[in-house]
Amino acid sequence: MSTTLQDPNKLKQAKIGIYGLSIVVPVVVAVLFGVKIEGVDLSFLPAVYATINGITAVTLVLALIAIKKRNQSLHRALIRFSLLLSLLFLALYVAYHMTSDPTEYLGDYKTLYYAILISHILLSVAVIPIVLFTYLFAWQGNFERHKKWTRFAWPIWFYVATTGVIVYLMISPFYGK
Repeated sequence: MSTTLQDPNKLKQAKIGIYGLSIVVPVVVAVLFGVKIEGVDLSFLPAVYATINGITAVTLVLALIAIKKRNQSLHRALIRFSLLLSLLFLALYVAYHMTSDPTEYLGDYKTLYYAILISHILLSVAVIPIVLFTYLFAWQGNFERHKKWTRFAWPIWFYVATTGVIVYLMISPFYGK
């Protein structure tokens, strides 16, 4: 249990930080999509960040298994690794989109593709505060609340990670066309 986050002022600061990140990250990503850097070829990145999404999904499953086996230290390490992977994904995703033109989906399953893509994008925004608050509750040692929030956080995070891979697999044949 973190005694630092038992202090009401520190807890309030942590909550404000989570709310701030939950607003700032999507806004900054949206703004950076309007920035185009010419002359930099990062066309290899979609495969990299799709792989990172896949590893995140596997890591989340392993974290779930670890906690079911009551291995809190492994669970903690896997969740932290998942958070790190998500941050790395975000950085690479933004870098790619700042240096590349958008790719249009030209396949036969447009409705399915856009349904997955839109749900993926919306939930990737929603998952930020949900995961961060879930993590905060564990950090506080409030495992009952952590467990309740995890019932929402884990499936959403897992969905975002797996649909990231699916979206990549569906759009990848159309890169550069």
